[in-house]
Amino acid sequence: MNIGFYACIIMTIIFGAMTILFTILGEKAAMLISGFNTMPNSQRDLYDKKKLSKDQRNSLLLWTIIMAIGASLAYFISQYIAIIAFIVWLILFFKDVHLDADKAFEKYKIK
Repeated sequence: MNIGFYACIIMTIIFGAMTILFTILGEKAAMLISGFNTMPNSQRDLYDKKKLSKDQRNSLLLWTIIMAIGASLAYFISQYIAIIAFIVWLILFFKDVHLDADKAFEKYKIK
């Protein structure tokens, strides 16, 4: 049983579904982004929701590709390659994590 393959496939399906959801909903999908959905409406209007959703969609697509490659390589080469895929994903994930919502969405402010 190749557990690395199955772990990567599950993550690929989850991230792929979320990518499709962000693609379909467009700027309405900004409400699904953690930290943005807890802001008051008056503060949300200060940000470019379309760009915010597009960037999140692109991040999810990149994560989908990383996990799909990890699943493929784990299936054909070694299940331990899935660990590398998860490490790469974690690095990309934590690169975008901010504890302060203002800092997290600073680049999306409408000038």
